[in-house]
Amino acid sequence: MTQTVVTFRNGRIFDGRKLRAGHAIRFVDGHAREFGPDAEVPRDGEVVDLSGDILTPGYVDLQVNGGGGVMLNNDPSVETLRRIAGAHRNLGVATLLPTLISDSAEKTRATIEATIEAVQEGVPGIAGLHLEGPHLSIARKGAHDPAFIRPMEDDDLHTLVTASRNLPVLKVTVAPESVTEEQVSTLARAGALVSLGHSDASLEVCMRYFAAGARCVTHMFNAMSQLGNREPGLVGAALASGGVSASLIADAVHVHPETIRTAWAAKAGPGRVFLVSDAMAVAGTDLTEFELGGRLIRRRDGALRLQDGTLAGADLELTFAINILVENANVSLESALQAAISHPAALIGVPGAMADANLRRLSELRRVSSDLTSSVAVH
Repeated sequence: MTQTVVTFRNGRIFDGRKLRAGHAIRFVDGHAREFGPDAEVPRDGEVVDLSGDILTPGYVDLQVNGGGGVMLNNDPSVETLRRIAGAHRNLGVATLLPTLISDSAEKTRATIEATIEAVQEGVPGIAGLHLEGPHLSIARKGAHDPAFIRPMEDDDLHTLVTASRNLPVLKVTVAPESVTEEQVSTLARAGALVSLGHSDASLEVCMRYFAAGARCVTHMFNAMSQLGNREPGLVGAALASGGVSASLIADAVHVHPETIRTAWAAKAGPGRVFLVSDAMAVAGTDLTEFELGGRLIRRRDGALRLQDGTLAGADLELTFAINILVENANVSLESALQAAISHPAALIGVPGAMADANLRRLSELRRVSSDLTSSVAVH
């Protein structure tokens, strides 16, 4: 059988931790076989001259509400998941968590079932599911429909525990106002990635919930208690807690670049700040408006808003977010790439280097071309 051999050289290659100059990487039938100094990597088969461009693994996005003209909430089906994942793959995302915005218990169960089926069918890119709500704070609801926000009951907990056992990854965004510490502990023990968000909770309360098992914060700074002089809130808890990672919408609309710069310097490790798109139906399209649960959302000037002006998700590609970090927030390119790839990958336990990802070729941090979508793994 004839093998397909492709070698990329003459550029910078991001290996998941560092940008490697003067290196080459050779793929055989979509699997990375050699990666090292250019002179040591064979050049049989096709040789792609990167001409100074950057080659990276595909992005890992843990908050994708829609794309390709559709929203997960509007039709939780395998076909919708396939369409969303395909749209984001064209934008450089190799691995994602489709995200359901607060909805009914029936819609939640339907989404879980559809995602389980999509994973079983091997729909490319679908790593699991993110349920953002409905167990949030009304005071910090953002664009979530308040009609669906409610406390977590025993039936809800049972549904989530079962889902966590049947999905590779289940991320659940909750607020202390609507869940108990015991419920968080139960979810964490079941394997769910519990994230605090859409909450007005105090630092003290958030710290208790981190101790109970929450390991993440959803879109830090947005829809949460802020860092104040006497009350640090959820933002302060996220920055101070080394065991917690926090997602960020770096579009310069949701969070000012100077705030991003400060947060990047202040975040205690080993937990990290990582990027999410919070993408909606317009991703990968030229649509100017769409509906979510009968509510009209308009796309204007790089933002998505409800008719009352409330931000509703983001009009964002992760390549643009990387640009914002590097050009406006004084974050190094390596750190920005880690935030789009390695850190979210580690959080959900998937490869974040040259493995199981389509490659992205970036020219001056602009996506220019890549059709290699095979699963790759370094041997």
